[in-house]
Amino acid sequence: MILKPIKTKKIYEQIVEQIGLLVAEGQLKPGDRLPSERELVERFQVSRASIREAISALEMMGLIEVRSGEGTYIRQVNIDSVIAPLAWMLFIEKDTDLELYEVRKILEVQAAGIAAERAEEDEIRDMYDALEVMRMDLEIDRLGEEADFSFHFAIARATSNKILIRLMNTISDTMRKTLKSSRSKLYEDRTTPERLYHEHRSLYEAIKNHNVLEAQQLMLDHLVGVETQLAKYLLLEDK
Repeated sequence: MILKPIKTKKIYEQIVEQIGLLVAEGQLKPGDRLPSERELVERFQVSRASIREAISALEMMGLIEVRSGEGTYIRQVNIDSVIAPLAWMLFIEKDTDLELYEVRKILEVQAAGIAAERAEEDEIRDMYDALEVMRMDLEIDRLGEEADFSFHFAIARATSNKILIRLMNTISDTMRKTLKSSRSKLYEDRTTPERLYHEHRSLYEAIKNHNVLEAQQLMLDHLVGVETQLAKYLLLEDK
């Protein structure tokens, strides 16, 4: 039986969660005005500092709009507000590295196939440029997480699917954090950097040659490989 430690949420996170649920359930609709800061303090029985932290977080996630001199309003429905709950979850939840790889397998395997079908010259060039930075990072023994992110995001852009691009953009901050932390662990094995570079290189070639099935398989193999290796390191840390 595996038991996980109980995690206590901060006060502002609980406020964000409650307002987020009201939006998800339709009790708060686009255009609705939130109560004033003083009213929120009284209703939640918390400090003004906690309310202000929650408002800042909700605004950053795109769930609300703060209008100077008018008040705070639930944002109008658009693609951002559809995706906003994902940003909200990623902002609050911690230790989601392996879960993010599961999401990436869902999104990026299909994205690689679509990119192989649709990628145009400038998008293929963006992948190549990211790959070149990755190669230079390898030569000077740098982690290269930014080049890694740029490469994967270039694949998303090559799909020309606006929702997929927004989803990738939504998880981008978490991806950057995960790529940095995972590469730090994975690079403890000195054979890993070159292997990862060649995996990206093969994926680039498959997309450039418009080989849909190969691109999908290479992306899956790459993500599963990193996920498996990362899981081993996390297991060792927990012991």
